[in-house]
Amino acid sequence: MLTLKDMLDEQLQDEEFKKEYEALQPELDIIRAIIEARTSQNLTQKQLAERTGINQADISKLENGTRNPTVNLLKRLADGMGMALKIEFVPKQKLQSD
Repeated sequence: MLTLKDMLDEQLQDEEFKKEYEALQPELDIIRAIIEARTSQNLTQKQLAERTGINQADISKLENGTRNPTVNLLKRLADGMGMALKIEFVPKQKLQSD
C-alpha cells in the first residue's frame, strides 16, 4: 500500500510540483506552529479565542489555511498562549538540509 509519504516523495520528483510545494512551505510552517503551540497547552480554539479576543472562526480559518495572518495577529495569538513571536530569515541552503 502506498503511504502519504511515498506519494509525496513521488510527486516531488516533478519539478513543477516541487516548486509549488516549496512555495507553500512557509504558510504550512505557520499553520503547523499555531496548531502545535495551541495543542501543546491543551487549548481549544474557543479557549484561545477567549484569551486573545480573536473570533474562534478566524482561528479555525488560520489553522485550515483559508486565512493568512498578519504579524499583529500572530503576536496576539502568541500573547494569548504566553509565548513570544519569533520570525527569522535563514539561508536557503539551510532550509534544504532540514
